[in-house]
Amino acid sequence: MTANALRSPEWAGRLLDRSWRDGGVVGHQSSQTSQSLVIEDDHLPVRSCKSTRRILMATSSGTLPAQPTPDEALQRLIDGNESFVADRPADSDISRERRLALAEGQQPFATLVGCSDSRVGPEQLFGAGLGELFIVRTAGNNVDAAGMGSIEYSVAVLNVPLIVVLGHEKCGAVAAAADVVRKDVRFPGSIGRMVEPIIPAVLAAQRNAGEEELVDAAIEENVRRMVERLQTYSEPMLIDPQARGELKVVGAVYELATGRVRWL
Repeated sequence: MTANALRSPEWAGRLLDRSWRDGGVVGHQSSQTSQSLVIEDDHLPVRSCKSTRRILMATSSGTLPAQPTPDEALQRLIDGNESFVADRPADSDISRERRLALAEGQQPFATLVGCSDSRVGPEQLFGAGLGELFIVRTAGNNVDAAGMGSIEYSVAVLNVPLIVVLGHEKCGAVAAAADVVRKDVRFPGSIGRMVEPIIPAVLAAQRNAGEEELVDAAIEENVRRMVERLQTYSEPMLIDPQARGELKVVGAVYELATGRVRWL
């Protein structure tokens, strides 16, 4: 069994604590049939899991609705942001009934790779309800191994059809990286290491942007580079579904004052 089997419509699920049950990761699975699947480590191309003999068990139970297509998922986000910009009430389900349903499992329709900035709450920007977005947030919307593993999990196990990399105006992490490039600023603790992956985006933006436009240009460049990484330089569990048209990766920048998400 290969990792591609996890992309079939029959398989979706959620991983539980890795320390549970003999060091493996156990997940609940929903489909139209009742069966179970164990995938050994040498069949799943996740570098961080190669020392684990049993990394995933998926057990089917019940039926989940079909996921939207990548374009349908993107349109849902576009429509939700248009409502947010227009100050229309969000049609998002945060009811008790929804919570009870989600207690049995999740099926988000999009993965959002965004910044930790408190002004950029993905559910609010897109009018999403509970369980609709799988969110990976770090300062500067860059991802480390844990973040990349989370993205891969959302696609391979939760069958998410869309990944959005969302930057935003006045990003402090990108501004800090620009200060490193322009002023040789040093940051204490882990902050300096945090902004290091953003420096190449600043250097690239510097070739075409003036001093005043550098941070804005670097914010967009940083998003484009993350999109390219996910589209081209990722594991087969992300590359293969894109080739089959089952997954799309797009970038965007959020405008703080207007509330508009500008798609790249």
